[in-house]
Amino acid sequence: MYVPRHFAESDQSFIKDFVRKHGFGLLVTWDGTRPLATQLLFHLTESGSDVLLSGHLSRANPQWKTFGQTREALAIFEGPHAYISAGWYSVPSAPTWNYVTVQMYGNPHAIENHDELYELLSGLVEFQEQGAPEEERYRIEAVPKDVLRSMMDSVVGFTMKVTRSECAAKLSQNRNAKDYRNIISKLKERGDPGSTAIAEQMEKREKPRRVDEGPSMAERSRQGSEE
Repeated sequence: MYVPRHFAESDQSFIKDFVRKHGFGLLVTWDGTRPLATQLLFHLTESGSDVLLSGHLSRANPQWKTFGQTREALAIFEGPHAYISAGWYSVPSAPTWNYVTVQMYGNPHAIENHDELYELLSGLVEFQEQGAPEEERYRIEAVPKDVLRSMMDSVVGFTMKVTRSECAAKLSQNRNAKDYRNIISKLKERGDPGSTAIAEQMEKREKPRRVDEGPSMAERSRQGSEE
């Protein structure tokens, strides 16, 4: 993924928490002729120093047959995003789009063994249900065995050790303090969920700077190409 230096995020804790929060991602693999892509719910876990992504897809989906090959797969996770008007800047420029996205790479392996698949699905359900009251949580072990067997037979699980990850947090870091604060204010005024979430992300990253402090002329000339 192309990530301009202004917007590169290397904090692994932020990246992992982001994927846990925005786990409905896109898995892209290659079947030897063309790319295949499926929207899936991922579950990020850690084993020692390893970061693992797991999930499942329909057995009828031919993409699972690309698993276990030597080709690298790509998981893409999208977070909040919002339009940024050039009218919010104090200097002439072009409008843009702010966003946060993560890409993770690895080689997924299919899981068809009943016990391993059960553990994978149980962990995924437990993670998703954790926000519900204890007495209302769905539990996979409560499903009748014959129904559960039929459900599990219709899917293929997978796990993927993450070999590398990249994060772009494009949040107007290349703007001066006055414009940065104005962008946050305008996003909050707009009020839609994406704009509000981007404003919150910007506030978390806001650094004390002089109002007139911003990119150099050389940096400013590159802003159009870097966005």
